[in-house]
Amino acid sequence: MEPVTLTTDRLLLRTVGPQDTDAVHAACQDPDIQRWTTIPSPYLPEHARGFTEQMAPDGWANGSMFTFGVFLPSGELTGMLGITMRSLGVGEIGFWGVKEHRGNGYVTEAAVTAARWAFTRMSIDRVEWRAEVGNRASRAVAERAGFTIEGTLRSAINNKGVLRDCWVGSLLPSDLGLASTAPYLPGRE
Repeated sequence: MEPVTLTTDRLLLRTVGPQDTDAVHAACQDPDIQRWTTIPSPYLPEHARGFTEQMAPDGWANGSMFTFGVFLPSGELTGMLGITMRSLGVGEIGFWGVKEHRGNGYVTEAAVTAARWAFTRMSIDRVEWRAEVGNRASRAVAERAGFTIEGTLRSAINNKGVLRDCWVGSLLPSDLGLASTAPYLPGRE
């Protein structure tokens, strides 16, 4: 699939490429990004190059992962967001914000925009969010974006060779006032 570009009143969401390698590398020097995400640590220039020149384009090409850089109209990187396909109709969202731009709602706005695109253009009926227990910033973004926190999964994230518990949540098309591709029948006890 060819990459798409999404816009909001404040942001441009587009795939990343070689022109973004330096900005991605600089942002990923943040100890919080290295601590709470599964990126390599230390994060070297070759990691950024592999991400912008191979991983992100390959994900779009084979439909396995849809990566968006979150940019201001000026072209400044404010964050990164990806939706990775987990099973038929289910994508998992992951994101991080550039330290200097946190607290402005950019990642929340990008998450809602990308989820809306996934629901309306990619036939996804469930976007899952997972974050290691304790990653309160990620959880706050997910909650502000409308995700329902569903619980804690034991030993469900492998972060740098260590299994860790994670929170899990979901966003459904109906949470954004959209229709699903299939009928949804909630469980009854």
